[in-house]
This record gives sequence, C-alpha cells and structure tokens, in this order.
Amino acid sequence: MNWRTLAVAGHEGDEPTARAALAETDPVARELALGALSRMGALTDDDLRRAADDPEMAVRRRVAMMMADRVEVSLLDLLSDADVGVVEAAAWAAGEQQPLLPHPDPTVLERLIQLATEAPDPLVREAAVASLGAIGHPTGLPAILAGCNDKPAIRRRAVLALAPFDGPEVDAALAVALEDRDWQVRQSAEDVAPFMQPDQA
Repeated sequence: MNWRTLAVAGHEGDEPTARAALAETDPVARELALGALSRMGALTDDDLRRAADDPEMAVRRRVAMMMADRVEVSLLDLLSDADVGVVEAAAWAAGEQQPLLPHPDPTVLERLIQLATEAPDPLVREAAVASLGAIGHPTGLPAILAGCNDKPAIRRRAVLALAPFDGPEVDAALAVALEDRDWQVRQSAEDVAPFMQPDQA
C-alpha cells in the first residue's frame, strides 16, 4: 500500500484503509497504519497488543511509544524485548504510563528496577532511572541512587529522578552530585536541591 495513501487516511479518518494496512507485509506500512489509526482516534488496545508482537523492531518501538498513555496495555513484554531500542522506548513509556494508574504495576516496577541496575545498554539504564523517578515509588529509590554512580548521562538523569524522594540517603547523594566532575550533574543537583549550598556538600 502506498505510504502517502496511509498518511492521508490518518488525516481524513479513513479507518478501513488504515486498518487494512495493519496486515501489510511492508513494516513501514504497518507502522504508518498504527499512526493513522491513532490520529483518527480509532486505535484500540487490542491493536496495540497485537502490534507489540510484530516481527519488525521499528513497529514494536512505535507501539511502545504509543503505550505511554494507554494504561490498559501492559508494557512488560516490551520491557523484555530482544531489541534495546524497543526496551528503551518501553522504559520511557512506563514513566509516562505508570503515574496514571492508581498504583504502579509491581511487575513493571520490578522490571524497571532490574533494567536501571543491570541493563548492559546505558541508554536503557538511563530511561529506566528516569521512569523510576517519574513513578516516584519508594521501591525504586535504591536503583536511582545506584544510577547516581553510573555514567555521566545516567548520573544526571538519576539526580533529577531523586526529586520525589527525601531522606538522609537522598541528601547524601545530592551533596555528592553537587561536587560531581561533570558540570551537568552539578547543575541537575542544584536544580533539584536549590536549598543546598555547594560548600555544605
């Protein structure tokens, strides 16, 4: 199916054309079909669940991003995807999705903690740490604190993720971050803890 046709279908509300493209052999067409259905408000939770098993990484990554505000669809499988790009997107989406729930999904929370501390890919660790901060559940705090000792980009994200928390271990981590060798980490600490003076760290 012509890609332009799918793009137009999304703007014109042509659901039959967009829905038919979900079965196209062309992965770009399938991805565009999801976008078209989303644009017209016709994308269902079942559409996302089926597309989460798509053989093409780009489609699964698009699904993960779309799940950010679809709280009825679990991100757990995508958080364990074979492709790190999909996992990173799913970790980001979890940080958007979980705070919308009455209570965070404990299995998703557990997986985010595991990714934040054990994922080989630093971008995945960074996304997981950021999501734990967005969720703000106390069980995620140890993983965020561990991130404060990771690579600079992860340290910056972890320091910002400390914002919902308090306690002596948080104060200690912020004090260390205020003296970090990376200026962006120091800036993040100053943004999170404006009441702290660098000479008090």
